Amino acid sequence: MKSVFSIEHLRSPYQPRVIGSVPDIDLKGAINMMTRLCSEMDDVTVKPFEAVKHQIGYCGIWCGSCVAGNGALRELTGRFADVIGDYGLEEWVPPSFDFKEFSKGLQAIEDMPLCGGCRSGDGSPDCPMRLCAIDRGVGDCIECGQHGVCGNTERFEKMRTGAFGAGLMVKEGKGDRDELVERWTEELKTSWPSCILFIEEIENR
Repeated sequence: MKSVFSIEHLRSPYQPRVIGSVPDIDLKGAINMMTRLCSEMDDVTVKPFEAVKHQIGYCGIWCGSCVAGNGALRELTGRFADVIGDYGLEEWVPPSFDFKEFSKGLQAIEDMPLCGGCRSGDGSPDCPMRLCAIDRGVGDCIECGQHGVCGNTERFEKMRTGAFGAGLMVKEGKGDRDELVERWTEELKTSWPSCILFIEEIENR
């Protein structure tokens, strides 16, 4: 994932001298600043969870709880591959087991692009709930007063049932979205499998 930083990270610690209307920039200072920024890129990288933390889909599913977008699946797969390598399990498997293909499968999962959520342009562009919510001008299906009579009700309920079964968090009523996200985030820290994202935070408590 590419490192992302705002214009604030580009502000120089020195102030250029101005001669007339043309800034007299200290080139050596600018090079040193950019070198420092490059060495600190990891510190300003936007983690996958933070990228989807505040996104609730049109169907009401919280993207922050989805392992395909919050980075948990990638993290779990990478750690699993590390454990297999550390224990030398390639030497333990039966001859019929194609370890190389298995390893390629793990790598393929780890390399899968993260879903950014339907509000960020990912997901199905033809999702009827997405199109309907946009057409009605509502934030999500929960905020619409047509539930039960809407033509998407059956699809909506099926998707939410599947989401609940997979351990995703789903909006069930109206309320402050920011407060809901913060409460969900605390619950996620002790919920498998996404709790893997907060291991370091929990260990440092």
